[in-house]
Amino acid sequence: MKRILTVFLIIVATGISHAQDIAGDWQGTLNTGMGELRLVLHITKGANGALNATLDSIDQGTNGIPVKSALLKDSRLSLDVAAVHGTYEGKVAPDAKSISGTWSQGQALPLEFKRTAAQVKTEHKPTKPSDIDGTWMGTLDTGSVKLRVVFHITNTEDGLIAVIDSPDQDMKGLPATSVTRTGSSLKIEARNLNGVYDGKIAADLSSIDGTWKQNGETMSLVLKRSKENANLELQP
Repeated sequence: MKRILTVFLIIVATGISHAQDIAGDWQGTLNTGMGELRLVLHITKGANGALNATLDSIDQGTNGIPVKSALLKDSRLSLDVAAVHGTYEGKVAPDAKSISGTWSQGQALPLEFKRTAAQVKTEHKPTKPSDIDGTWMGTLDTGSVKLRVVFHITNTEDGLIAVIDSPDQDMKGLPATSVTRTGSSLKIEARNLNGVYDGKIAADLSSIDGTWKQNGETMSLVLKRSKENANLELQP
């Protein structure tokens, strides 16, 4: 009986240890109220059992943000991301497939991480350029101010990607969430801005006539190819 009890205790202990193994890649989406930010958490375990972690913010084009400390105790995960003045407190699910908690950075926001089987790509290798690769520029008329918007479109081995600049708002290099092209139709989604661009590519590939939708408002936005980047600098 004692031997059976000992074996049972060993099995239970092994199960608990496995449940607390959170090494690997985790992905979550942070809803800021003004947009969505996809985050990827990379956790590794050192030889001494201590956890190490880094954080990627896909929609902000920032990878490898160091996590100052990662502590797991009684299924509670605490992350100190001092580099961005942020912290995370979460509870690991019994099956160790999700972590539900709160991200705090000026304000507290719910954030759930889910374990990813495949490594999340944050970098894309360029391939043969498409016929719309390059820099496209247009102007948004908001009614109170005019804002220049720049899309840098690149074809990669994973498909089309885009980076967005807003020179008059001092914003540069914001990755689009997705780029979808169907024939002459082009859709660029930027969840980090809660915005979507839908346009029709001209037959001569010189312009894209479309609309920019953001926070319930729709504005006309015509993009034209731009070869000069010097005029995209911030203007008074």
